[in-house]
Amino acid sequence: MRVLKFGGSSVSQPERILMVAEILRDYHSQGIEFAVVFSAFGGITDSLIHMSRLAERGDENYFTHFEAFSQRHFHAAQALLHGPFLEKALPELENNHEVLKNLLYGIFLVREVSPRTMDYVLSFGERNAAYIIAHVLQQIGLPAQYLDARKIIKTDKNFGNAKVDLEMTYENIQDHFEQFSDIQIVTGFIASAKGGLTTTLGRGGSDYTAALLGAGLNAEYIEIWTDVDGVLTADPRKVKKAFTIPTLTYAEAMEMSHFGAKVIYPPTIQPALDQQIPLIIKNTFNPEFPGTYISEKADLSAQGTPVKGISSIHHVALLTLQGSGLFGVPGIAARLFGALAQAKVNVILITQGSSEHSISFAVEPELAPKAKKAVEEAFDIERIGSLIEPVKVEDNLSVVAVIGERMRYQPGIAGRLFQALGKNGVNVVAIAQGSSELNISVVVNREDEAKALNVLHEAFFLSDTAELHLFIVGVGLIGSTLLQQIQAQKEFLLREQALEIKVIGLANSKRMLFQEKGIPLDRWSHELKASELPMDIEGFIARMKRLNLANTIFVDNTASQEIASHYASILEASISISTPNKIATSSSFDQYKLLKTIAKQRGVLFQYETNVGAGLPVISTLNDLILSGDRIRKIEAVLSGSLSFIFNNFAGRPVQRNRQGSPTAWVYRTRPKRRFTWSGRKAKTDHFSPRNGNSLRSRRGNRSAGASRTMR
Repeated sequence: MRVLKFGGSSVSQPERILMVAEILRDYHSQGIEFAVVFSAFGGITDSLIHMSRLAERGDENYFTHFEAFSQRHFHAAQALLHGPFLEKALPELENNHEVLKNLLYGIFLVREVSPRTMDYVLSFGERNAAYIIAHVLQQIGLPAQYLDARKIIKTDKNFGNAKVDLEMTYENIQDHFEQFSDIQIVTGFIASAKGGLTTTLGRGGSDYTAALLGAGLNAEYIEIWTDVDGVLTADPRKVKKAFTIPTLTYAEAMEMSHFGAKVIYPPTIQPALDQQIPLIIKNTFNPEFPGTYISEKADLSAQGTPVKGISSIHHVALLTLQGSGLFGVPGIAARLFGALAQAKVNVILITQGSSEHSISFAVEPELAPKAKKAVEEAFDIERIGSLIEPVKVEDNLSVVAVIGERMRYQPGIAGRLFQALGKNGVNVVAIAQGSSELNISVVVNREDEAKALNVLHEAFFLSDTAELHLFIVGVGLIGSTLLQQIQAQKEFLLREQALEIKVIGLANSKRMLFQEKGIPLDRWSHELKASELPMDIEGFIARMKRLNLANTIFVDNTASQEIASHYASILEASISISTPNKIATSSSFDQYKLLKTIAKQRGVLFQYETNVGAGLPVISTLNDLILSGDRIRKIEAVLSGSLSFIFNNFAGRPVQRNRQGSPTAWVYRTRPKRRFTWSGRKAKTDHFSPRNGNSLRSRRGNRSAGASRTMR
């Protein structure tokens, strides 16, 4: 026996319901026994909540939403069912809608919707969906039977998030399935209290319904069918390179679900864990894909990665209790968390330093004022005596967590995490890690959440390629050549270096262009010309900072003083700079030192090698020599590209000879009436070759590195 569950996205449209029907028909043709749990059609639960709130406020527009609800289900039935199946389904739907209409009207009259009433309202979405789909399966020849989960799943009266009576529920499930051999099409999310009142299992509770059925029937597998290819390494809306995790342990899956992995509802895992029933997360729209297999076995193979996934909680508030009165005093933590428990405040994350000077904890933002009040009241005596400071509240934060059972066997995981965040300018506000090393959590600014997820995803080799994001100002000869080079080398860099370069922003003197997914380099000129954004360097830099992408590089291909004046603020934002613009590096030495210092502090690069030696690798070569232990005593060269060009194009003749007949000076003529003359300080022994402006020779061979020369 298998238990399958299909979410709202899998049954949001009639054509999707037909896809589900084909999957089930295939299972049936293979002789696989199964029961199926269905959620409400996609968006219906939110619609029911919205119409209830409108009715509660006395807003007659609730009825418009009710009519849309009714029509959607009638249209689905008419699109999917025919003949006697449609004739049988429509009266039941009409009856459900009449009851719901009266219920909403009652809410409208009394201007109040209790949790108990809301649970009853929400039940109509699941009941309609499962009823229609049961008839669709009957129509294609499957022996399907509709089952209202309120008959078998029993809970307490904690409306909105009821607690299941497992013993009674398992007994009911076993009794029902012994009596009926047909394929049971079960409503998800809903249950009933012992008195028969409708309850719900919380948002996402359809997964829990499937897990309860699986545990009650001792199923072979519990399959959760959704709209993605299993559990992904990160939220694909925030990390484009996220991919499917083949295997997870129950512990890893619970951590992922706690931190927002939407494909798993947290309570789902416990019944499966209790009975050691594997969970399989599958994609309704890609049924051949194996998905994610969740069991008690950890992946200890050589191919297994220490970090399985990276998740986040988008918005939290961090509260800190601190003061000298905490040091060495037993029972502080018990008083703190006891006060929070009495105030019914759930704590997401806890961290405390060994100094015992402070305790920080994260809560949902809307609970922060209540938490602050409860803690300050609990420590009122210490606060009056100035032993404890007022509770500090920091808002607009996110929690980012790296998760994996193998992290405990791999040294350096935390170091890699903080190095990746630091290099990309992501400040860590707080850190929490349990002794099991299954999860390392960091609190960061909410605006840095997506950036943190991406840099960590890349740092732990969960992405197959690294990405560089370029913002380029100046698309003249130098800039356009750079773009051509990037386009020409794109495939090579991706294939050989696993490096993908994306040009996100472009600007010339008139316009600027931004495309977060990357500007196509085969038509960048056309798209820049078509852009309606006028060039504004402050706006360009502000947009670059606001996008806050990982591995960002600002490329200045201009000779503009104005653009160079913004280098410090760009580096301060942890954005690297690469530029042939000589102004910043040839200005005051103090300014140059400031830029180098900021770059070092922020862990980013300030690259200006094209300022020197006409782009030859002079600076990098000298750096390599110094790093390898060499001591540079003196440098001699013609480092000007223009001067080298002039030297290499001279035509000359000797004008003076010594007694041996050797020339002691050369005269070079480039244009009529213009002469350039060079002579060495040791005129009797030195001569200068017009064929190489950088060569200095004597009759005894090449001169030493200390040779000197003068120009006049």
